[in-house]
Amino acid sequence: MVDAGSQVRGSIEAGRRLAEICLGGLGTVTIAPSGPVASWPYSVVVHSADPVLACLGSQYAGWSLADETGDSGFFALGSGPGRAVAVVEELYKELGYRDTADSTVLVLESGSAPPASVVAKVAEATGLRAEKLTFVYAPTQSLAGATQVVARVLEVALHKAHTVGFDLHAIVDGIGSAPLSPPHPDFVKAMGRTNDAIIYGGRVQLFVDADDADARQLAEQLPSTTSSDHGAPFADIFGRVNGDFYKIDGALFSPAEAIVTSIRTGSTFRGGRLEPSLVDASFA
Repeated sequence: MVDAGSQVRGSIEAGRRLAEICLGGLGTVTIAPSGPVASWPYSVVVHSADPVLACLGSQYAGWSLADETGDSGFFALGSGPGRAVAVVEELYKELGYRDTADSTVLVLESGSAPPASVVAKVAEATGLRAEKLTFVYAPTQSLAGATQVVARVLEVALHKAHTVGFDLHAIVDGIGSAPLSPPHPDFVKAMGRTNDAIIYGGRVQLFVDADDADARQLAEQLPSTTSSDHGAPFADIFGRVNGDFYKIDGALFSPAEAIVTSIRTGSTFRGGRLEPSLVDASFA
């Protein structure tokens, strides 16, 4: 059990490393002294030369882990390479991928370590003994937690591409950046800031082996501007739906601006727009 920001303070650097763990070693995460939003100059930059496997096969928080036998109330979504060992999600059928490993790791956006029942569930699904599992956890309110969530700017673009039906095998490289959001002790405000960093301040460029028509369509479909909920800080949207995530339009969870380059033709297409004023309203 590795506490990266719950009972220990943690750091931005811990969050950067946490994000690279989420990517399963298939991507790099850096903190850059420039970024899409001028008033918040430091940004989280994510790059992967295998973005589908790095982001969807590893980083995506797709494994629901709850304490179903105890009364701890523990619930977290699992990210990281352990997902590709367990392959309990339907997504892996589409990816056509499975890992075999002698040990593995999961990252949890949580303020506490998983209880024994969750450890046992992961051990059974992965076919590994509990001592061969590592869990790294940090809450959204922490420096590390906020950093690793903002580092999902590329991942949400890949998830959106999957949702709109784009051929994932045609995505050959990707890079994204979003402003480093300041942490907040209140969970809803902290969650709002990390989401707003991506939704209103995130920029992604994908390189695709596709013709111009498909590249242009993807650029138009990817950005958060396609959502009916676009236009207000995420915490306000969350409040409007009384905290029910499923009432939020799923198209909102994507970067503010998308740039798609066809490696077949050399043409580049753009969609969406940055909203610096909404980032300021969220972070201030």
